[in-house]
Amino acid sequence: MQRKRYAPGRTGSTARTAVALTSVLGLGLGLGLTGCSAGAPADDITVDAKAGPAAPVAPPGRYRTLFEPCGSVPQATLKDLLPGAASLPDTERDKAYRGTAAVTYDTDRRVGCTWRADSPDASHRLTLDIERVVSYDTTISDADRAQSVFTARQLEAGIPLAPTAPPSPTATAPTPTPTATATKATTGAPLTTPGKPPATKAPTTGATPSGTGSADPAPTSTSTGLEPRLLDDLGDIAYLDDTLGKVGANGHQRAVSVVFRTSNVIVTISYREQTTGSTEAPDSTELQEKARNLARLLAERLEE
Repeated sequence: MQRKRYAPGRTGSTARTAVALTSVLGLGLGLGLTGCSAGAPADDITVDAKAGPAAPVAPPGRYRTLFEPCGSVPQATLKDLLPGAASLPDTERDKAYRGTAAVTYDTDRRVGCTWRADSPDASHRLTLDIERVVSYDTTISDADRAQSVFTARQLEAGIPLAPTAPPSPTATAPTPTPTATATKATTGAPLTTPGKPPATKAPTTGATPSGTGSADPAPTSTSTGLEPRLLDDLGDIAYLDDTLGKVGANGHQRAVSVVFRTSNVIVTISYREQTTGSTEAPDSTELQEKARNLARLLAERLEE
């Protein structure tokens, strides 16, 4: 039997063909794997570490809405605050106790009400303003923004940020200079501070042996506890303002304001009494007590 001759060329060609087929298959498989990896889920995408953590957001205020103001004061309290209403006809008395709501554009942000009653000897006016403060800065809370608004009003009223010690009973006011005395004489007596007598020119005594007049010592200045001041028993922070002015020839008007903040809500109570034809000024102690009692009532209403 004749043996088949060995042909080296055919063997090499076959090997090269196998290598080529393997390369083609490998390329196809590679393309398929690449296509599969391109469709990987987006969850595998990493976040740039340089971006850092998200900035913290300040907490919102405690209050999102406000209560109806004209119905927030009980009628028994209004009778005490508006004594002149008792003598009015029924329809007018009911109107006085009902009050007049303030015109606002967003009752969730600001509301108010005013009550008034007149009598032949005096008139009384009560105004209530309630504001819910909202901070539009995500790094500042509503309560912090409300405190900024409260502080601005406090400074505008001339009340220091921190309580001040009352003056010593032995402290005396400096003797006014002739220029200051002349100025007061031409401009009239200034508004008085609650509990303090009006500033007047010190009386003079007779001539001294040398012929020079001498002034009596100035009156002692003491604290009565009724001056404009911070209050420590109302809301998160509160202050009271009290001013007295003249109306006409003999009339006086005293205005007492109590302002307090609870979280992001600021409540302002303004209570005024005006006398007509009377030389006596409205009593500071009585008006302050009535205004503070109403403020405590409204502070309890906010806690409900």
